[in-house]
Amino acid sequence: MNIFLLGKNGQVAFELNKKLVSHGNVVSIGQKELNYNKNQSLAKWIDILHPDLIINAAAYTQVDKAEQESKLAYQINAAIPEFLTEKAYELNIPIIHFSTDYVFDGFKNGLYTEEDKPNPQSVYAKTKWCGEEAIRKYQKHIILRTSRVFGSHGHNFLKTILKHIQKKDSLTIVADYKIKPTSTMTLANTISKITESLINDSSFNNFGTYHITSEGETDLYEFTSLIINEAIQLGFPSMIKTSDIKLISRFEYFSEAVRPFNLRLSCEKIKKTFFLELPFWQDEIKKTLRSLINNHVN
Repeated sequence: MNIFLLGKNGQVAFELNKKLVSHGNVVSIGQKELNYNKNQSLAKWIDILHPDLIINAAAYTQVDKAEQESKLAYQINAAIPEFLTEKAYELNIPIIHFSTDYVFDGFKNGLYTEEDKPNPQSVYAKTKWCGEEAIRKYQKHIILRTSRVFGSHGHNFLKTILKHIQKKDSLTIVADYKIKPTSTMTLANTISKITESLINDSSFNNFGTYHITSEGETDLYEFTSLIINEAIQLGFPSMIKTSDIKLISRFEYFSEAVRPFNLRLSCEKIKKTFFLELPFWQDEIKKTLRSLINNHVN
C-alpha cells in the first residue's frame, strides 16, 4: 500500500510517519519538498507515487497571523485540500484530512457532536471550514476534527510551557477556555486503526466526519498546571511553580483572532464506529513529558 502523507515537518505527520510504516510504503512531504502555492508540483508527486491513500496533515495553524495572511491560510487550508480531493477522485482512493474544533463558535454549553452546525469566527477557522466543504464533495473521505494537539515534535502548547518555565518567574493563563487536549500519539493510533480497516475491509463504508481527541476534558489552567508539576517531578529545570500562575479571563486576553471558549468535542461516534479506546489526556501528557525530558537530561 502506498500512502501519501502531507505535512512532513509538523507534529502530527511526524508521529503518523512512524506509525504507518507497518501498513505500507509511506511517502511524506513538507514545505521543503513542495511549494504549497503550486499545484503542479503536488500533482507531480501524486502521479509518481500513484498512492492508495492520501493523508493530509498539512495546515496553516497560526490563528492570529492568519488574520493578516488570509491568502496563504486559504491556499494551505482550503485550496490544497480541494486539489487533493480532485486527485483522490481521479484515482478512486480514500482521503483522510485533519480539521479543527475552531470551526465551531464555542457558544454551546455541552460537547460538540458531528451533527452540530459549524460557525467559524476567525480567518483560520473559515479557511479550515472551506477545506472541509471541498473534501466533503467526494464520497471517499474521512475528516478528523481535533483539538489542542501536543506531542514531542514540532510546536505546541506543552513545549511552549516548558520553554517559558525555564526563563520566566510567572505565567499568565486564560482560565476559562474549556478544552479537550489531544496527543499526537492518540491521533497516530487512530489513523493506524482506520488505515487497517481500509486495507482489510473491501466493503469499508465508514466515510464521513469524525471528532477525535484524547479522553477527558479540562481548562488551560489545569492543563498548564499538570505540565509544570510533572516536569518538576521529572527533574526539569523550572523557575516557577503553579502558584506563580496568574489567571485571567478570556475577556482580558487580547488576540487578533476570535477564539472560541468552549472547544470540547464529543468522540462517541468515532469510538463506536472503529471500536476505539482512547487514552486520557493526563496520561498522554505524562508520556510525552517523560520522552521529552529524558532526552533533554540525557
